[in-house]
Amino acid sequence: MYDPTQLRTFLSVAQTLSFTQAARRLGLRQSTVSQHVRRLEEATGRQLFTRDTHSVELTEDGEAMLGFARRILDVHEQATQFFTGTRLRGRLRFGASEDFVLTRLPEILERFRHEHPEVDLELTVELSGTLHEQLAAGRLDLVLAKRRPEDPRPDPHRLVWHDELVWIGPPGLRLDPNRPVPLIVYPPPGITRDLALRALERQGRQWRVACTSGSLNGLLAAARAGLGVMVHARRLIPPGLVRMPERAGLPEPGEVDFVVVHGRRRPSAQGAADALAAAILAGGDRLHRGGRE
Repeated sequence: MYDPTQLRTFLSVAQTLSFTQAARRLGLRQSTVSQHVRRLEEATGRQLFTRDTHSVELTEDGEAMLGFARRILDVHEQATQFFTGTRLRGRLRFGASEDFVLTRLPEILERFRHEHPEVDLELTVELSGTLHEQLAAGRLDLVLAKRRPEDPRPDPHRLVWHDELVWIGPPGLRLDPNRPVPLIVYPPPGITRDLALRALERQGRQWRVACTSGSLNGLLAAARAGLGVMVHARRLIPPGLVRMPERAGLPEPGEVDFVVVHGRRRPSAQGAADALAAAILAGGDRLHRGGRE
């Protein structure tokens, strides 16, 4: 009843909340993406998205379809693997940025290991900038990390989702406009660190580093203690922290892409890297939804 191709397109739109970004991720024309969604809506007899010229949102029926679509595609993939008799093997060096420590990425990795027990999965958790450097040096096969939208696009790469960066801190935190902004930041080459400093310098606002940590949990502990503010992806705001209000007078830090990037194609890792990339893309909405729960 439901075409797997249309379901994959639906998931991409649901994860990016953009027909344009879904088309870029899938390598399709935007008109084709719209056609897939329209045909799926015809098959269900329900409207799955509300959309206008500025925004795309899931309807209640669209939220319900998310779970159905993932399960249908999972069974489709299992059947394909069973009847083709292919079993993935080899060592896969996978890097994930600190942003995903508190999301449901572990669930995706656990399922991948269950479905591909003969793949030796080696996980590296690091800053996005460091992961991109290691990938370029050939020390990783696949990376899930942040990237500035204006940066040169790595090839091959797939957009998981595009997000707005915001300032966050504990509820009730007030900043003294006459004193430097206390910053909680990753060390270089942290992408959010760089964007936070650039935004403050463009505004002419003084700042000081109140906490530096290479660990997300370290940064969050400092933020929850009220030591300062930090820049974070809007869809990944952790529990106990909130977006700083406009009255704080902080400049817009910009936007960020979360991408899956392949490294140099090692024949022994290529199949496993493709399979894990597909699993991450299929579960992309779980990552940022998991970050809010």
